[in-house]
Amino acid sequence: MKSSIKVSAAIIHDGGKIFITRKAEGAFKGFWEFPGGKIEEGESASDAAVREIQEELSIQIEIEEKMFTVEYEYPAFHLVMDCFLAHIKHGSPVLSEHDESRWVDLGKLEGIKWVPADSIVVERLKEKLFLS
Repeated sequence: MKSSIKVSAAIIHDGGKIFITRKAEGAFKGFWEFPGGKIEEGESASDAAVREIQEELSIQIEIEEKMFTVEYEYPAFHLVMDCFLAHIKHGSPVLSEHDESRWVDLGKLEGIKWVPADSIVVERLKEKLFLS
């Protein structure tokens, strides 16, 4: 039986743009994702998103709402990812675990080389925000 990994992702927005990051290493090096990470034991999913963004990007975010949960079957594990809409409360992103970042227009999220689970996030965002 595969292990299950629970993570949180922040969909950080500003003026119709979404902040995305590119993985610098690992199996999906060069693929884009919504930043976030593993939920620690005893930690809420929203608290994990805030902590992970502080650790990875040296910024403080404010969670606005939980958008949805995405599940994805990777070959080695089952991923459960809670996705939160957020905005930057303080600071400017500084990359420590990614090799690139960018602000992307909401309507231009397709055509980007996404980590597999994050491609589902893009589809769900389109549905939720009524983008075509």
